[in-house]
Order: sequence, then C-alpha cells, then structure tokens
Amino acid sequence: MGLIYLDNNASTELDPEAREAFVRALGAFGNPSSVHSFGRGARRAVEEARDDVARLVGARPEEIVFTSGGTEANALAILSASASGGRIVRSAVEHPSVAEAFRRANRQADVEAVEVPPEPDGQLDPARFLQEITATTRLVSLMSASNEYGGVFPVDLIVEGARSVSAALVHTDAVQAAGRIPLDVRLLGVDYLSLSAHKLHGPKGVGALYVKRDAPAEPVSPGGGQERRRRAGTENTPAIAGFGVAARLARERLTTDAASVAALRDRLERGVLAAVSGARALGARGFRLPNTSAILFPGLSGQALLVRLDLEGVAVSVGSACSSGTVAPSPALMALGLTPEEALRVVRFSLSRRSTAADIDRAAAIVGQAVADMRPAEAVTA
Repeated sequence: MGLIYLDNNASTELDPEAREAFVRALGAFGNPSSVHSFGRGARRAVEEARDDVARLVGARPEEIVFTSGGTEANALAILSASASGGRIVRSAVEHPSVAEAFRRANRQADVEAVEVPPEPDGQLDPARFLQEITATTRLVSLMSASNEYGGVFPVDLIVEGARSVSAALVHTDAVQAAGRIPLDVRLLGVDYLSLSAHKLHGPKGVGALYVKRDAPAEPVSPGGGQERRRRAGTENTPAIAGFGVAARLARERLTTDAASVAALRDRLERGVLAAVSGARALGARGFRLPNTSAILFPGLSGQALLVRLDLEGVAVSVGSACSSGTVAPSPALMALGLTPEEALRVVRFSLSRRSTAADIDRAAAIVGQAVADMRPAEAVTA
C-alpha cells in the first residue's frame, strides 16, 4: 500500500509538466535583464510565464510581479498600502504572514489595525466587516479562502461596500483559492492579489502579486529595478517557468478538478464522520474550497492523531503548516468560536487532483481505526 498525501494546503506535488518546464529553463542561464541573446532567452521564459499567471486571475501581464512566494507577496501589498498611515482592516483568520505584516504596519504611530472575526459557521458577514471600514480606512485585507478550514469569503461584496465609504486599497490573499475556485481580479475589484506556485502544483520558492495599475508597490528589499521596480532581485527563471505551466494547467482544469475533488472531500467526510462519534466538519454548511476539510475530534489530541496517521502512511496537518511546529491553538480556529482545547483537536485534510477514491476510502478507514485505538488512552473532557 502506498502513502496517502492529504496535506495539499501546505504544499502540492509538482506537476510533471511544470517539472519539465523548470528543468528546461535551467538552460536559460542568462540574466533576464541582460540584452544579449542569453539574457533574451531567459526573459522570454519569464514573460511567457507571466502571461500564464496573469490569465489565471484575469489580469494583464504587466500587472503581475513575481516574488519568492505568497509570504513576500502579502508583505509587499500590505506594507505598500499602509505606508501612508490610517486605519487598516483585516479578517481575524488571515494567514500568519498577513497577520505579521499588519503587526509591523501597526507599529507606525499613525496606523490603526483592526481585525474582524468570521461567524461560527466559518463565513464572513459582509455587513459586520463593513462596519469597521470608515472614511479613514486605507487598507482592507481579507483572504479569498481560508487555508485552515476552507471557508470562501465574499471579497467582491466587501470591495463594493468599502468603495462606497472610503478610498481604501483592497488586498486578497488568494494563495489557497487559486486553481481551486474561479478568480478574476476585475470582478473582485481588488488592488492586490497574492499567489504561490507550490499551492497549485508548481515549484516552491516562487509566487506572484497582482498589482492594479497605479496601486503603490514599494519593494520590501531595496536593490535593482527588476519587475518594473516593484521587486528587486534577479528573477528565478526556472521556478517562474514552472509556475507559468502550473498556472496554465490550473486554469484549464479548474472546472473538472473542482468537481471531482469536492466529491472526494465529501466522501472522506462521510466516511470519517460515520466512523467517529461526535466528530464534526468545520464550516461544512457554508461555501468552502472543494479540497479542504477541517474535522474536530472530541476528546482527542489533533497532534497525537496526526502522529498516529503518519505512522499509518497518511499525511495530514493540524493548524496551518507555518505554525505546526508548535502546540499552540490556531488563532484562526479560535476566531470561529472554538475554545483553545477544541482548536487543538482539529485535523485538516486537504486533497488535490492527484487524490483518488481508493486513497480516500482507505484514509477514512485508517482514521476510524486510529481514533478507536487511541480514544481509551487519549480521552479527555470534550
């Protein structure tokens, strides 16, 4: 029996076509900023990828800035938009990279940072969010979809409401949403949108930020004039080439992948919830990413279950991957109204187009047996 990988919100398997593009671009060793033929070859690979990434989110190629990943893209957007001070508003379940960028911005004397929690069902109430947006608001940041429980947020409605009361710039972290649900920057109305290649079967170490024309974008690190002076540093040509192919495949396969993966996610939940008394899927009644299921296991340590499943050949996660090295409860899960003890009992299962029905059925059976074996030893007050 092979291993079962259900941690695709942390990272996905590199698609063979993206891998081929990455390896092929290793031969384009010239600097993309050089004007000779070697440089032009590298530049061509970068610009072809830029076009494919732009098409994934309905942007123009010149609006795409390549970065080292989603974390840098988030920081570039947030620190640029908040530089002039004022009120900055985010959801309370943002990725740690967004939360940390807000904390850094809030250290400025003229910045006021506010966060808005979602409802207990995982959905974000537009009216409640818009109550925090005033005429002095300069930045609004909310993820397109939660990396921890999969909830999809009404970005377009919040943008429309925000525009009616302020001139705020709007950023959305679409790292988990890209390739899983349709995204169009024009329909969303955002000024910034963050992407990461390794979340959609591309290589690690590369991401992108959509920057609407005339929106500020001051480099996080000073240096050269690359990426239209919005991100200094020589472009990572092989990784960018792989990103472009992964973005094209994600766009072409979006509809069929979303339907098939959602069916497998539902199949997994049915199997696990039938086998484990008291277990419940967070946010299951709302609009979720098709690939994500966060399940609370009463009376059981999520960390202990993760270790047991790993020994059985099933890879899952607890909380977000960026904080899974600690046992602290997830702030995002507690923002849903869970107690710290409950948040520590949540395990996240995240699928991809590489997931199969056989894997899902076997994973559900393994989870059921693991919980049955562990509960006498691990049981605590629910």
